[in-house]
Amino acid sequence: MKSFLNFFSEARTTKASARAKQLGLTGDGQGNWVDKGGNIVARTEGGQLVFTGKKDGANEREDTQTPQYKGPEQQVGQKAKAADEGPRERTKPEEESESDDKNGQTLTLVFGRFNPPTVGHKKLLDAASSISGDGEVRIYPSRSNDPKKNPLEPGQKTELMKKMFPSHSDNIINDESVKTIFDALELANNDGYSNIKIVVGSDRVAEFDNLAQKYNGELYDFEDIETISAGERDEDSDNVSGMSASKMRKAAAEEDFETFRTGIPDNLDDKTAKQIMNTVRKAMRVEEGWSLWEIAPKFDWKNLRENYVTGKIFKINEIVENLNTGLIGKIVRRGTNYLICVTENDVMFKSWIRDLREYSEVKMDRKERVKGKPNTLSGTTGYFNYAADMTPGFDKGQKTNLQDGGKAYSGPKSNIREFINRYKRNSV
Repeated sequence: MKSFLNFFSEARTTKASARAKQLGLTGDGQGNWVDKGGNIVARTEGGQLVFTGKKDGANEREDTQTPQYKGPEQQVGQKAKAADEGPRERTKPEEESESDDKNGQTLTLVFGRFNPPTVGHKKLLDAASSISGDGEVRIYPSRSNDPKKNPLEPGQKTELMKKMFPSHSDNIINDESVKTIFDALELANNDGYSNIKIVVGSDRVAEFDNLAQKYNGELYDFEDIETISAGERDEDSDNVSGMSASKMRKAAAEEDFETFRTGIPDNLDDKTAKQIMNTVRKAMRVEEGWSLWEIAPKFDWKNLRENYVTGKIFKINEIVENLNTGLIGKIVRRGTNYLICVTENDVMFKSWIRDLREYSEVKMDRKERVKGKPNTLSGTTGYFNYAADMTPGFDKGQKTNLQDGGKAYSGPKSNIREFINRYKRNSV
């Protein structure tokens, strides 16, 4: 099986091909580039785009200057970068001085799912602390939340991580704005850090490093980015190196407390460990039925693969989330066991199918997402009903019908309408 790094390095585009695509040209597989009319207008020579067919009969070499830095707000609407494009080579003119807003310091970053957190994650956090030295460490649990692969909500797992890993408590950050690894990097850039060290599991080094390096100088601007492995993982091992969140979800679904307990650190007693397992089980909704390939695909690769090949999951144009990086994008290409996706900001990424989940913002009519938890999805009928019930002067339980994104309201006359009319009369 090819490594993830190979996916990024194979068929790497040159500056010429990237420029040709920006101009709307199509390659013929022989080094030529044709326009929409089918005419050959350029060739790739020495990694540069050389135009042909000029009126003066001369060839014109495409200027390949290094792109200037652009903030994320300038990325929206731009053409997506090629999925197989390698890290850009960044150059700095000799006369360019260091930016005044950079502090020369290095930040160590950890971005992960931790769903649920395990003793194996302590190894990751300990490694980050050791690597950082006297520098700052920021640990961001991802925002992913679904019953199958990410049962614990961000706030739940953040508090649990602080209890499980008290020595790292001050560095664990529950930040709603940090949904992806890019968000964490942009925030660090805005805070003035000059260098970044990203600490991840050994199996994710290539994925994080390629993404982080690829967009340096565009979404953020660091002098140096280094992605460091926290150590080798052995899924077959019975010790800490073999513990994973997948094993914990599997154990919780099977109500195997003995296995689940081995993933909880000794500073928490058996009673607390059992409570954690029950919380995970409840969030996974195991009473409604479950499939191993959905909650822990690495342990049931055959069925995951079968559902993928038969087109039951991950269809073209569907929205998916990369569970490692937090990136959300539309599927534009299906590979043998990976997908190529594009985010709404035209960032293109590749992911193994085992590292993805189908993403959807469900438009619900219920006032509660689940029992005891209000529906807070803005724009849904359920949220309107919940907010209305919390509004003084609105009759409890009134039915509503929202259409066109909430712009139109139809239903029985309500005290809200009466209040508006009364306000109008009083203001005259």
